[in-house]
Amino acid sequence: MNQNIRNIAIIAHVDHGKTTLVDKLLKEGGAWRAHQQVEERAMDSMDLEKEKGITIKAKNTSVHWQDKTINILDTPGHADFGGEVERALRMVDGVLLLVDAYDGPQAQTRFVLRKALQHGLKVIIVINKIDRENADPAGMYDKVLELLLELNADDEQFDAPVVYGSGRDGYMMYKLDDERRDMTPLFQTILDHVPPPFAKPADPFHMLVSNIDWSDYVGRIAVGKILGGSVKVGSPVYVLRHSEGGKRVQTKITKVFEFTGLGTTETDSASAGNIVGLAGFEDIDIGDTLTADEAGHALPFTQIDPPTLEMQFSVNDGPLVGTEGKLVTSRQLRDRLMRELKTNVSIYIEDAPDRAGTFNVKARGAMQVAVLVETMRREGYELLVSRPTVIEQRGDGGERLEPYETVWIEVPDTCVGAIMQNLANRKGQLTNMEKLNTTTMIEATITTRGLIGMEIDVVNATSGRGIMSHLFKNYGPYAGEVLTRITGTLIATEAGETTTYALVQCQERGKLFVSPGQKVYEGMIIGENPRNEDIAVNAVREKKLTNFRSQGEGVAAGLTPATQLSLERAIEYIAADELLEVTPSSLRLRKRILNNGERIKAAKAGRNAQ
Repeated sequence: MNQNIRNIAIIAHVDHGKTTLVDKLLKEGGAWRAHQQVEERAMDSMDLEKEKGITIKAKNTSVHWQDKTINILDTPGHADFGGEVERALRMVDGVLLLVDAYDGPQAQTRFVLRKALQHGLKVIIVINKIDRENADPAGMYDKVLELLLELNADDEQFDAPVVYGSGRDGYMMYKLDDERRDMTPLFQTILDHVPPPFAKPADPFHMLVSNIDWSDYVGRIAVGKILGGSVKVGSPVYVLRHSEGGKRVQTKITKVFEFTGLGTTETDSASAGNIVGLAGFEDIDIGDTLTADEAGHALPFTQIDPPTLEMQFSVNDGPLVGTEGKLVTSRQLRDRLMRELKTNVSIYIEDAPDRAGTFNVKARGAMQVAVLVETMRREGYELLVSRPTVIEQRGDGGERLEPYETVWIEVPDTCVGAIMQNLANRKGQLTNMEKLNTTTMIEATITTRGLIGMEIDVVNATSGRGIMSHLFKNYGPYAGEVLTRITGTLIATEAGETTTYALVQCQERGKLFVSPGQKVYEGMIIGENPRNEDIAVNAVREKKLTNFRSQGEGVAAGLTPATQLSLERAIEYIAADELLEVTPSSLRLRKRILNNGERIKAAKAGRNAQ
């Protein structure tokens, strides 16, 4: 045991305050100078994390308190990034289970707590945001105990200590009527309750690679907890390749990094029990084992939950290809996707067998794929993305099985009817309904197919006040056809720049996705038709001029602003015969077959085949 180290992860549902709590722990642990200006949620270092207000990648840091080093892993709360959570739990001995004092345990609380209990980790319950209006800290503690019972926690895990407080305001306390001072009660509970890491300092060095970092100076950095021995700069080690059946590759450690505050510091050596980063590898992947023993064995790598959704990424073959992005070839696209595989263990990528330049990407959910696509477009890539489809399985008797999820939707009382109708359309089965103060919590079982695009329906039906979360349940019998989009589209028939005159006429047919002056092409979707049929429209027609009128006179007054779809919304919106064209500066919806005549022929052939 290394008595001077504690390794913990912070786990919680989305938006319950994990990253804000880490900010305060870092501040009190002396990670920042007295007057140093630090932005909020400093651990969310990716641009996308700052913009969305969520954590996407698990991050390492450490604080020093009473001569002890507390290594902290900040984990994502969103189900799609569950792979990050599972990897983080391999490196720690205890978890802080953060629960909002008003919302209580939610879908992701259940998911992350189940994982922590499976790993046999010590749990510390942190009831956060007790300063919120209508907060019920004592009631929420009882709900956490109910959840622990439900998840079959052992006696020790059930008797987890609890602290109450506000991460934002920087105080924690053992009892609700204690004085509100600082974070000392939480630090003390961590030292008292989380055991030091079990490690074997006398053994030869060995470590499982649980994460990969990247530095422009030293390349790939292997991150993990040292399970035995110690490592020094210049030490020879063997890499046992997980993906190549344990193949041994000898290399030399060139740098040893410890995590401190918001960065890393170089050190000469590190000992068993510590979480470190090591450099000196040409190639290293998550799941590989590092050992100083020539006869050392590979460490077991936990299998991560399988993906449930599949999408196709393909090269952009539209008329505007290459006008906005620099990286457009299939080789560039393939190299980028293969690079993603090395650091993201919860996605799978393979070449599509029937189409050149097309790749099947399997993932946990649409949000996870949207983050990958958004990252790629910011790097200068252009690509086409298909609608997500679920990954089916075959039962013992050969029957079709598809993934089912439990969905929780909290909506204002006045909107319950609309949500229930939406669930019925998507073949959701109501399992529970609970009346809260001013809202109703609806719990239902629904296929993953039926869930695609539902979040935006909830937002629309509740004017943005509805909250939805979901969790994979199991594979069950195929549910038949599910109606997820009941509208048709407006499709451009001509290429060119849209005109105000043409769009005013087009909007009589439905809601527009484009504004005047945008480039469009044949087969591009420029709007939504409220009826379930596609209508071809000319969006580039110009007004015939006379001697008496100017081109724009009396036209712009009647034009409604275009609806802007976000990337996640666009991915969920497109139908099976449609694609999303993604470039660094534009998102365009389009039909797979751009030519109107060919599209009609293909539709007829499809009907005849049936």
